[in-house]
Amino acid sequence: MENNRNFFITIALSVLILTLWQVFYMNPRVEQQREAARIEAERQAKTAPATGTQAPAGTQAPVQQGAVPSLPGTDGSTPAGREQALAATSRVKIDTPSLEGSINLTGARLDDLKLKRYRLTVDNNSPEIELLNPSALPNGYYAEFGFVGNDASGKVPGPDTVWTVDGNAALTPTTPVTLSYTNDKGLTFKRTISVDANYMFKVSDTVQNAGTAAVTLSNYGRVTRFDKPTTPSIYVLHEGLIGVTGEEGLQEHKYASVETDKQYVPSKSTDGWLGITDKYWAVTLVPTEKQPFQPRFAYFDDGRPRYQSDFLTDAITVEPGQSTTIESLVFAGAKEVSKINAYEKDLDIRRFDLLIDWGWFAFITKPMFWLIDTLYKFFGNFGLAILATTVVVKAVFFPLANKSYKSMANMKKVQPKMLEIREKYADDKMKQQQAMMELYKTEKINPIAGCWPVLIQIPVFFALYKVLYVTIEMRHAPFFGWIQDLAAPDPTSLLNLFGLLPFATPAMLHIGIWPLLMGVTMFLQMRMNPAPPDPTQAAIFNWMPVIFTFMMAGFPAGLVIYWAWNNLLSILQQGAIMKRQGAKIELWDNLAGMFKKKPTPAE
Repeated sequence: MENNRNFFITIALSVLILTLWQVFYMNPRVEQQREAARIEAERQAKTAPATGTQAPAGTQAPVQQGAVPSLPGTDGSTPAGREQALAATSRVKIDTPSLEGSINLTGARLDDLKLKRYRLTVDNNSPEIELLNPSALPNGYYAEFGFVGNDASGKVPGPDTVWTVDGNAALTPTTPVTLSYTNDKGLTFKRTISVDANYMFKVSDTVQNAGTAAVTLSNYGRVTRFDKPTTPSIYVLHEGLIGVTGEEGLQEHKYASVETDKQYVPSKSTDGWLGITDKYWAVTLVPTEKQPFQPRFAYFDDGRPRYQSDFLTDAITVEPGQSTTIESLVFAGAKEVSKINAYEKDLDIRRFDLLIDWGWFAFITKPMFWLIDTLYKFFGNFGLAILATTVVVKAVFFPLANKSYKSMANMKKVQPKMLEIREKYADDKMKQQQAMMELYKTEKINPIAGCWPVLIQIPVFFALYKVLYVTIEMRHAPFFGWIQDLAAPDPTSLLNLFGLLPFATPAMLHIGIWPLLMGVTMFLQMRMNPAPPDPTQAAIFNWMPVIFTFMMAGFPAGLVIYWAWNNLLSILQQGAIMKRQGAKIELWDNLAGMFKKKPTPAE
């Protein structure tokens, strides 16, 4: 293994970089997210569930023909809270197994939506996630459809249109809601809104022309947001404006980039979707397939700054005495993998799976999630599913690992010959290397075979890290005991004796029970082999478990559990193979040697 010094130095430097990134970048962001969730939970706890409606914020600017209507800023009369904002206008209640909220009849706008199955913290009594909020609030966030007309069409439904409810006064999966509006030109608009048991709304607009002349108008839709996440997104995850349309396909625009460039206008499209996504939640529009549409991703700083993904269809003509119907979809909810995939397949939504940021290595990440999720359905616990996934991965790569460990066992058998070569050519490194290579060739030994178990783990490690970080299924998923969220670091700490002492530990010194177990198993695995003769390699091998322990302390607990369990399986696998090959297992001698007094070098 002497020839692999540079290889192990490279691994050590990579680990060091990843450690610094985790400690100084990721850990502070996790703490910021937790603090933001705590503050939001306290804010929501002070307000009771609201009923009623919200008044429009400010006076609506006139609609510009041929463009999505602009939105003005507020008039300064910001409501005291969510209750007041919701109580200001008439609303239609939304109640499904997954959602609760209301539709604002001013603009027929989806601007009040909570997710029943998700809460701010692991505490089941913490407030539900508020996904959509009235525009008058600082965190205003909504989805809206409307029309752009002209003088011949008269006033068409837009942001300030007050719709009338026909029939049902509540939207449920079994009871759609129909809204209506008639203008002074004889145009009657009927809007039927339906919703499934999960997160998909269908908006069906029928335009009836009772006038004497044909009219043309365009349909628009937009997702508008007045705030942005309190903690900016990181490079492994996209948060911001997103869509799949036209020839461009996937388009991702972070909040910072759209603030700088103001807007992105892709080519026209006849299919696809667009909206705004967070880490776990998203609101997206799926425009009608009847007309080509112009997508846009924009940031506006007139009045109140806001972020917006919108579309505008080509002109639609409605002849006298005729009607036309336009259907669009709105997804508003949690980015659950199974539901996203089902919507893509059942509703034929182009690449809707890209709403979840699987990353460049989706060909590894998606199968990893599928395996964990499948095992979870069997075990009923994601922690157990991760342990079982480790066993499956070990089984898949068993032939390669088996070959590697056999080569390492054979190398131990020729260790005396290697020592003879080093002593014989101690002053001639070139001849020493040549003799070593000849020995490897004669004994049929691969000197880098021992690196394969490490290399195999790297893509699996990062795939599992990505799955734990981006998939909502892992959010607040418990294991056993003190691990109540596999996507968060181990909450215990050695410095305060795992909670026995009454003080919190700094993030850099926070080492929990599972990171310690991981470090111990890694230490034992490395002691299965003789100490490297090269001092640099020996130093790396000695310090690597310590470095990994500190590094993994800030990683998701699920990842640490995987690594510790993988180390234990590797120890058992390597021990069995070495015993079968007749090679000596150095573990006990190496451990005993740590407590023996080292001989004093002779002068």
